[in-house]
This record gives sequence, C-alpha cells and structure tokens, in this order.
Amino acid sequence: MSCHLVPSRIVSVVTCTAAALLIGCASGATMPPFDGALPLGNWGSDGAGMIVGDTAMHLHIKCTYGDVSGRVPVDANGRFDVAGSYMLRAYPIAVGPTLPARFTGRLAGAIATITVTVNDTVQHQTVVLGPVTVTYGKEPRMWPCPICRRPIVTRR
Repeated sequence: MSCHLVPSRIVSVVTCTAAALLIGCASGATMPPFDGALPLGNWGSDGAGMIVGDTAMHLHIKCTYGDVSGRVPVDANGRFDVAGSYMLRAYPIAVGPTLPARFTGRLAGAIATITVTVNDTVQHQTVVLGPVTVTYGKEPRMWPCPICRRPIVTRR
C-alpha cells in the first residue's frame, strides 16, 4: 500500500470550500434565490434588526427605526441606495415626526451593511446612523428596545 501526499493547493481548496459552507450555514436560514432586491425575511445582529417584505423594508438601529416603501433594489455590485423615513426618537415612546432619510448599503451573500442618513428637520442637523451589519435569518438583539414584529406580506 502506498501513501500519497495531497498537494497543498488541493488542501487549500477543500479547506476554503468547507469554511464557506460553514459560514453560509451560520445564519440558520436558507437564502431565497436572488431576484435583484434585498431578500425577503428577517435580518439581525446586536443592536440592529431588519424586516424585508414585498411592500416595505423596516429597519431598527438601537432604539430608532425607519421604513422604506416597496422593495429595495440591489445593483450588480451588491449596492443599494433608497429614500425612506426615519424615527430618531422612538423609545420608550415614539416622539415624531418621522424624518426624511437615505438608506445606503451593500449586500454580500447573507450579510447586509447599512448606513442611514437622516435629515433631522426638527433639530436642523444631519444624523448618520451606522454602518450596521445584519445577517439574514439571525435574530436581532436590541438591548432594551423591542423590534417591531410587523405583519409584512411576503410571497414565497
């Protein structure tokens, strides 16, 4: 019986493939097929949570939240940039009004990185929240602030 040494290149490919599979499964949820927009479902991390549905995207960053109407389109490089509204003073009670905001970011597999730029017309300043990173299928941990459990209609 002979012993063959496995070339290091093959070991590297096998190791990288195994690592990619483990990372891809880490979120605990299977990503839906990409359709040119942020995938439908729940996204989370420590201090941030996002709910993406057919009709809206809802994002919490710490004790604030914002909304985007409709689907969020993602370009060929994984980037997105959409207008929406944001509530800067949301906890323990919401003190409005909602303010105009821009949601920009990048989608890379099961991870979305998002920055929100809010035009605070009440305090006459620009407020930048993030960047935050959320993972598809991961439960958000929001400290003392609850994340909304909006019944957003989604198609499967």
